[in-house]
Amino acid sequence: MVVWFILVLALEGLIVGGLARLALPGPDPMSILATIGLGVAGTFLGGIVAWVFLGHAGGIVFAILGATLLLYLHRRFVQRRPLTGPGARQLPPR
Repeated sequence: MVVWFILVLALEGLIVGGLARLALPGPDPMSILATIGLGVAGTFLGGIVAWVFLGHAGGIVFAILGATLLLYLHRRFVQRRPLTGPGARQLPPR
C-alpha cells in the first residue's frame, strides 16, 4: 500500500514538475529526481494556497501554479537569472 502511494506521488510530481518547467521559458537543467521534487513541493504549496483561499483542495491547476512559482523563485534568487530578456535563455552559472 505504501509503495503504491510513493509511486503515485512520484508520478504526479514528475507530471506537475514537467508542466511547470514547460510553463517558464528557458533552460532548466535538472535531474528527474529534482523535477519530481519540484512537482511534489509545488503540489504541497498549491494545496495550501487553495485551502487558505478557497477552503478546499485546488487540484492540478494549483499544483502547477505552485510548482511554477517555486521554479521562478529558484531561478530568480538562486540562479540569479531573469524570466525575460537576453539572460533568460542562457544556461545558469555553475
